Amino acid sequence: MKLLVDMNLSPRWVDLLRRSQFDAVHWSSVGSPHALDQEIMAYAATHDYVVLTNDLDFGAILAVTHGEKPSVVQVRSGNLSPDVIGVQTINALRQLADQLNVGALVNVDPLRTRVRLLPLK
Repeated sequence: MKLLVDMNLSPRWVDLLRRSQFDAVHWSSVGSPHALDQEIMAYAATHDYVVLTNDLDFGAILAVTHGEKPSVVQVRSGNLSPDVIGVQTINALRQLADQLNVGALVNVDPLRTRVRLLPLK
C-alpha cells in the first residue's frame, strides 16, 4: 500500500510508515505546500496513493463527489504525533488493507477505528 501523508501531519509519519513496511511519501516532497485539498486528492488518485491526513475536508470531498478513489485515512487525536497514535494507525492500515485497496474512508482515533466503503452515500 502506498501512503501520501498530508501537510497537516509531521514528516515523521513517513519514517514510521516505512519502518512498518509501507511505501510512504510526505506531500511536501511531491507537491506544493499551498496546494488545495482537491489537488492532493487528484494526485493521490492518479498515483494510486491512500491519503493519510488529519483534515476532515478530504472526507467531505469524497462525500460531495461520490468519489471511489483515493482512499483516505483520517487520524483524529488531540496529539497527532506518530509516537502517540502511530501504532493504532499502523494496525488499522494492516487490518483494513483490503478495504483501502478497494476504496474506503477510515477514521482512527484513540478509542476506535471506523471504516466506510466508497463511494459514500
